[in-house]
Amino acid sequence: MKKYSRVLAIAGSDSGGGAGIQADIKTISAMGCYAASAVTAITVQNTLGVQAVYPVPLDILEGQIDAVLSDIGADAIKIGMLHSADVVNLVADLLEKYEIRNVVLDPVMVSTSGHRLIEVEAVEVINTRLMPLARVITPNVPEAEILAGCPISSGDVFDDVARQLSGSAGVSVLLKAGHLSGETLVDYFYNAEDGTMTQLPSKRVQTRNTHGTGCTLSSAFAAALAKGEDLIAAAVSAKKYIEQAIISGAEYEIGSGYGPVDHFWSMKV
Repeated sequence: MKKYSRVLAIAGSDSGGGAGIQADIKTISAMGCYAASAVTAITVQNTLGVQAVYPVPLDILEGQIDAVLSDIGADAIKIGMLHSADVVNLVADLLEKYEIRNVVLDPVMVSTSGHRLIEVEAVEVINTRLMPLARVITPNVPEAEILAGCPISSGDVFDDVARQLSGSAGVSVLLKAGHLSGETLVDYFYNAEDGTMTQLPSKRVQTRNTHGTGCTLSSAFAAALAKGEDLIAAAVSAKKYIEQAIISGAEYEIGSGYGPVDHFWSMKV
């Protein structure tokens, strides 16, 4: 019998469909993998922003993850919004239990519209408990500033910041440049497993349709790892996927705020 490349997405939902678990499932599927999910919180949101967040009870979240990993299993796990320290600790406990190697952590802290999605206490637990269990983290500039505890004003410091974030945890870091100015954006990927730094340049696309780009990139990275790609190849695949998704979705109009990317761009090529 054939086997799917399986990815479990652990994240919050987005009723607008552009980010969160909905973006994860679309991306994983578009990348040719089987998507399973564990919802950490239900959000009330659309392209204009987040109106409310309802945390899923811890026992229900634990049950979702256990149900998937004990039966279906996973070749990779993508982790998105974990809004509280209790949720972070629970997910860390389950990662230790199931010993999944390919864990991609997107440290979601603030939505595209500027809504804070994580409690202050959770940041320290992410640093101390969750990052050492991840193989890759994918912070944007605001998230990297929170995790590293220092301002980032230009890409000149990306090399140093990526290595700092890797730190004693030994986690690989894809530091994203989308929040910086300039027509050329250069993401930096620090491979902690061989000590190399790879630059991933792309041209800025002028569009408001950037909702869910971080969720999408991290899910693409997890899918590539699930299919057996090495770290650098997976970083390149993820970058290509999100770049094309932004380009393809740039001219669409949906909602009155920050629209989504086109997760199924490859079906239109």
